[in-house]
Amino acid sequence: MLSVLRDRTYRRLFSAQIVALVGTGLLTVALGLLAFDLAGSNAGAVMGTALTVKMLAYVGFAPVINALVARLPKKPVLIGADLVRAAMALSLPFITEAWQIYVVIFLLQSASATFTPAFQSLIPTVLKDERDYTHALSLSRLAYDMEALVSPAVAALLLTVLSYNNLFLGTVAGFLFSAGMVAITTLPSTDAGAGASGSLWHRTTLGARIFWRNRRLRSLLALNLVVAAPTALVLVNTVVYVREVLRRPETDLALALASFGVGSMIVAVSAPRVLDRFGDRAVMLTGAALIPVALAGATAVTFLAAPGAGWWWLLGLWFLLGAGNSTILTPSSRLLRDASTEETRPYVFTAQFSLSHACYIISYPLAGWVGAAAGLGWAALALTILAILGSAAAFLSWPRHAATGAQETDTKEQSVEQPAEQPVPRRP
Repeated sequence: MLSVLRDRTYRRLFSAQIVALVGTGLLTVALGLLAFDLAGSNAGAVMGTALTVKMLAYVGFAPVINALVARLPKKPVLIGADLVRAAMALSLPFITEAWQIYVVIFLLQSASATFTPAFQSLIPTVLKDERDYTHALSLSRLAYDMEALVSPAVAALLLTVLSYNNLFLGTVAGFLFSAGMVAITTLPSTDAGAGASGSLWHRTTLGARIFWRNRRLRSLLALNLVVAAPTALVLVNTVVYVREVLRRPETDLALALASFGVGSMIVAVSAPRVLDRFGDRAVMLTGAALIPVALAGATAVTFLAAPGAGWWWLLGLWFLLGAGNSTILTPSSRLLRDASTEETRPYVFTAQFSLSHACYIISYPLAGWVGAAAGLGWAALALTILAILGSAAAFLSWPRHAATGAQETDTKEQSVEQPAEQPVPRRP
C-alpha cells in the first residue's frame, strides 16, 4: 500500500491532507472548550448549532462554490481555500459571543467544502492506475481514522502545557502547511474551462443529475444513508452508552471510540486485496448488510442488558460498525471515478460530498433528539430502521451483473453543456 507514496505529487498532497486533518482535530477540541467558556452549561447547544451550521455549509454551499470556481485551475483554488480556513481559525481566539462562532464556522466549513471535493477529484488524475488509486483510497481512510485517534491525544498533551486558545494556532499551522505543500507541488494539467460551460444552475446541479442517472451512484447515495446511521449513533450516543447504560468510568469512552476506529482501520488496510478479489459491489454491499445487524445488536444491548453489563458486547458491536463503515467508504471514490470523465469529475465528487453530508442532517437528529425524548434504545432502533431502508435501496439500485441496452440504465455525462448518455464500463 505504501508504494503509492513513491509518486512525488501524491506524496506531497497526502502530507498536506495528514497535517490539515490533525489541525482540524485540534480545532474540534479547542472549539468545544471555547463554547464552554462562552456558554457554560449551554455549551452543548452551541456545539450542536455549530455542527448544524457546518452541515448546512457542506450541503448547500459545496455545489454552488464548485460551479463558481469551475473555470479556475485547481492549485489556486486549493491554496485559496486553505488560506481562508487558516484565517478563520486564527480569528477564533478573539471571539466573545456565541453567534460569532457560527459565522466563523460557516466561513471555515465553506472553505472546506471548496477544498475537499477539489482535492478528492484531483487524486484520480494524479494516480491513473486503478491499483494505485485503490491504495490511495485506503491510505486516505486510514488518515481519517488515525486523526480521530491521534488528534484528541495530541490535544490532551498540549493542554498540559498550553491554554486551549493555542490549539487554534496548531490548526492555523496545519492549514498553512497544507497550502504550502500544494504550492510547491506540480499538479497535472486539467482542462478547467471545459467543465465550465452551461448556466450556473446547470453546473450546480450537474453532479446530482449524474448521480440520479447512474444506478451505481444511486446505490452509493443509499449507502451514504447506511453509513450515516452508525456514525451518528457512535459520535452522539457512545458517551451515554458508556456512562449511563453500562455504568463504565469516563476513560472507557476513549476505548469504545477506539474500537470503532480500529475496525475501520483494519478494513482500510485490507481493502486493496479484498477489492481485487471480490469487486466493489460485493464488498460494499457486505458492509450494507453488516451495519443494520450490528445496529440491531446495539438496540438489543440497550433494551436487554442489565445495568453495568454488556461492555464487551458494546466493544464488539462498535468494532463491527467501524468495519462496516470502512467497507463502504473506502471504495466509494472508485465508483465516482468510474462514473465520470475528467470534465465532470469535480461535479460528481462535489455531489458526493454534499449528498453524503445531507444524510447526517437526518441521522444526527435521530440519534440526539429521539435519544433525549424517548430514550437511547428508541434512538438506536430508529437508526437501525434508517440503515435497513438505505441497505435495501442500495441492493435494489446496484445491478448484479454488467448489462447493455435496455438492461443497463447507467449513464455518463460526457459534456457539461450537452450531456450525453452512454453505458459505463462496469466492475463486478
